Amino acid sequence: MASIDDVRAIALALPGAEESVSGHTGEAAWRVKSGQFAWVRGPSATDLRQLSELGRDWPAGPVLAVRVGDLGEKEALLAAEPEALFAIPHFDGYPGLLVRLDVVDRDRLEEIITDAWLVRAPAGVAKEWLAERGLG
Repeated sequence: MASIDDVRAIALALPGAEESVSGHTGEAAWRVKSGQFAWVRGPSATDLRQLSELGRDWPAGPVLAVRVGDLGEKEALLAAEPEALFAIPHFDGYPGLLVRLDVVDRDRLEEIITDAWLVRAPAGVAKEWLAERGLG
């Protein structure tokens, strides 16, 4: 089980990451200069209605939205981890998915957030960060 505090610690440890407040929801969001990579996401009335029409419910615990590389990666992740990751109609055609913090463990959350950061981080910063870890 992970928390918003875990998200904050993981995200802010990444180069260039800053925390802000989403203008739409007033919830915490994390971004680099080139864009947002993770944000706390609650359901809108439309989300709840659409999920109900699909016979699904919004999870009870906190939810984090993250960017992914592309739609293929999104589908692969959703298929591999349906207990922790999900999508909603609002995200159809968008390279992002939702993470149930009450289900995902901190180590996996760190991987998810780091991958989201890598999608948005400036190429040179990402390359240097990966090289420092022997991953580049």
